[in-house]
Amino acid sequence: MDADRKPQLLIVTGMSGAGRSTVGNALEDLGWYVVDNLPPQMLGPVADLFRLAKAPLPKLAVVIDVRGGEFFADLQENLNSVRSRSVEQTLLFLEATDSALVKRFESVRRPHPLQGNGTILDGIAEERRRLLGLRESADVIIDTSDLNVHQLATKIQESFAFEGRRKLQITVMSFGFKYGLPTDADLVADARFLPNPFWNEDLRPFTGEDQSVSDFVLSQDGAAEFLENYLAALKPVLNGYMKENKRYATIAVGCTGGKHRSVAIAKKIAAALSDQSEISVSIKHRDLGKE
Repeated sequence: MDADRKPQLLIVTGMSGAGRSTVGNALEDLGWYVVDNLPPQMLGPVADLFRLAKAPLPKLAVVIDVRGGEFFADLQENLNSVRSRSVEQTLLFLEATDSALVKRFESVRRPHPLQGNGTILDGIAEERRRLLGLRESADVIIDTSDLNVHQLATKIQESFAFEGRRKLQITVMSFGFKYGLPTDADLVADARFLPNPFWNEDLRPFTGEDQSVSDFVLSQDGAAEFLENYLAALKPVLNGYMKENKRYATIAVGCTGGKHRSVAIAKKIAAALSDQSEISVSIKHRDLGKE
């Protein structure tokens, strides 16, 4: 590890059933030292030990969740305390829809840790209430509703495997409004102001990844002006993220079905951002193939 490089501390938390075990296993495979179910009060001592060791580990991941019972209530306070230490800290929050969580608990025939004498949904609702503040302060939010264990492990590998973690890691995501807003989006742009290629019979079977559709979308009145102005508006936002040590952000671009306009615009935004050396960009088409 470079002498001037801060140790990396990744706190993994989120909804029960959202995939914390899968994330922990994936991080171990990537060389992270993973501590599961650590009481929040131990975060400070562990961070100090980690930071002051003669041969400090470059990457430490700590899984903390409501299994900690009454100790979990102090997590936010302990996170604030650790931020003052010489450690690069990232908070990863795992999210999923109620229906996905219920299905997972029912498949393993285990109760939700907070349901008590109520239902699984009662436990989920109480956990969401307790975790609201943490979710709002998270550096990275991953919605695992539509991910299997292999897809989730791949997403963790893409986010936490490579060395350039000091870069701002941007995910540009296309989506369809009719399928709902992405829960993990930091910024949302609406491409529905452009004519829809769906109504062109020659273009309807294709997607924004095809040159003919991309050319059609990008040649429309307002498309070039939107891209120029949106990229200009993004510049101070992304610079601010880096100054505030926010290392991960998702820029979502939506159209009606997530097939044509949003895909073409998202690709153009990703290509423009990729030209900046301090930014690492990946692209995801969330709803492509659903129609």
